[in-house]
Amino acid sequence: MSTTPENGSLYTKIENGIAHLEFGHPASNSFPSVLLERLEKEIEKLSDDENVNVILLKSEGEKAFCAGASFDELVAIETMQAGKLFFSGFANVINAMRKCKKIIIGRVQGKTVGGGVGLVAACDYAMATDAAAIKLSELSIGIGPFVIAPAVERKMGVDALAELSLAAHEWKNAYWAKEKGLYARVFESIKDLDKEVEIFTEKLASYNPEALFEMKQILWKDTAHWEELLFERAAISGELVLSDFTKNALGKFKK
Repeated sequence: MSTTPENGSLYTKIENGIAHLEFGHPASNSFPSVLLERLEKEIEKLSDDENVNVILLKSEGEKAFCAGASFDELVAIETMQAGKLFFSGFANVINAMRKCKKIIIGRVQGKTVGGGVGLVAACDYAMATDAAAIKLSELSIGIGPFVIAPAVERKMGVDALAELSLAAHEWKNAYWAKEKGLYARVFESIKDLDKEVEIFTEKLASYNPEALFEMKQILWKDTAHWEELLFERAAISGELVLSDFTKNALGKFKK
């Protein structure tokens, strides 16, 4: 199933209990709102699919894993309500991943920014190549990684969240991300990554589904309040995106 190039694409293939869930967009696999909504709904659907034991989340191509939310939509925001709605996109997806009954494995082949880092952090386990550097650049344009911060902090700790957020212009390499807990393993090539992802997901899919479900509940203990928290954070970003500082910063990127 595909959409227009502007809206990106989303494909699901289920084999041997593994749901291969792949998203894509011409702009470095970034997410317009409509694609985030489709991803949210697909995760909810797979959560209830008895033919699925494990979900493998990946993106198209061999370069960027995810460039975060759509820049074109960001610069078009004109009201607080529109801003909150825009930033709620990743909140909805992260909550869907959090509540999903299935273990979600992330395959990260390249760089990821902003909301993309939040997606990886919301995976239950992630593997990457050594090209999979990460960055949270939100403060540099006058907003902040508020919606994804709980997911990043849960996976990497508050110190790593602070380092990523405050050093908003710096890329952190894949080995730094592994050291901080975002990635479980890092490989030198996509070929090596895919080989291990295949072995790992096949093993995982062979385990008792009830045991995997119970393990998922343990991993996400004490996060039920995210149902409200992430949308409160979206409202903060929705207000800040209308500030003069942010409008001026975004204007420089548009030139």
